[in-house]
Amino acid sequence: MDYKKVVVLLAVGIIVLLAMIMFVGPGQIFEALKTANIYYVILAIIIQFVIIWLWNIRWSIICDSLDIPHNKLSLFAMTIVGLAINDLTPSGRSGGEPVRAYLLSKSSSADFKKTFATVMADKLCDTFPFIVLAIFAISYLMLYMHLSTALFSLLMISLVIFIVALVFIVFVCINESFGINTIQWVFRQLRKLTSRNLDKYEDTATTSLVGFQSSLLYLMDDHKLLVIATVISFLVWFLELTRVYVVFLAFGVQVSLGMIAAVFLVSTLIGIIPILPGGLGSIDGGMILLYSLAGITTSISTAATLIERMISLWMVIIIGLILLPFFGAGVLDYIDSG
Repeated sequence: MDYKKVVVLLAVGIIVLLAMIMFVGPGQIFEALKTANIYYVILAIIIQFVIIWLWNIRWSIICDSLDIPHNKLSLFAMTIVGLAINDLTPSGRSGGEPVRAYLLSKSSSADFKKTFATVMADKLCDTFPFIVLAIFAISYLMLYMHLSTALFSLLMISLVIFIVALVFIVFVCINESFGINTIQWVFRQLRKLTSRNLDKYEDTATTSLVGFQSSLLYLMDDHKLLVIATVISFLVWFLELTRVYVVFLAFGVQVSLGMIAAVFLVSTLIGIIPILPGGLGSIDGGMILLYSLAGITTSISTAATLIERMISLWMVIIIGLILLPFFGAGVLDYIDSG
């Protein structure tokens, strides 16, 4: 990980966020924040920890399916560290997955290809619930928000790109010939850019992919596992929406779950774009804009967004960074090389 780049991008994101706060009016936002019911805020924090706990249970079940020994408390810490790395890497928020696999491999002595398969299976179990949420959210926006044709088209294009990219990744993960052809294509392009001999790296990538695929396909054949993991994923998404709902209740404002789902869809799609760590600034701005369009005052929209992001983003990053050194210097070296 390029720490200097992360710090610079974080600074840019914070500056963008501060600019939005200045535009809305710090005084109005501060007055809105003073009205927040602390008990609802605490409830939202508790919901966030329940969400992480459910993520942890899902990953633990997947690890059990591959007979990977693990301690649930350590796995919980790995989950938080992975989430923190995801939020700090402006790379489609995917930098935490290899770190989670590395930590699990290190603690269990299981092969990295096997532990990485558990992480990918864990991520793939979120796919179906997200697509369902996306369809519901776009339908809601069309029916109740009267989106312009341009904005609707932009949302649809973003969603289609996301699904196509997802299908491509799934094929690489489960189809051996397609995955090998993809690796060969990538290395053909790399050879055009360098005169170095890349044969050794290509062989390593191909061998790793085949080993990883065998473990992932084994997991995908476990239908009971897939059902349980998908049910947990649906519950997690519901709790994500509930957390935001509770945050708005702290300000005495009731927002429909349909509106919250719509905002989640847009912010998730924005968060996938590798611009700033954690989508800082862009996600916040999108949330404030959409909630304001729904009729909530700008000051309340901004105050609620700040608290929501403090819980779902900053709290996770801070805890993750605190836990990171406990896994040893090896993980820091691994992140540096990523």
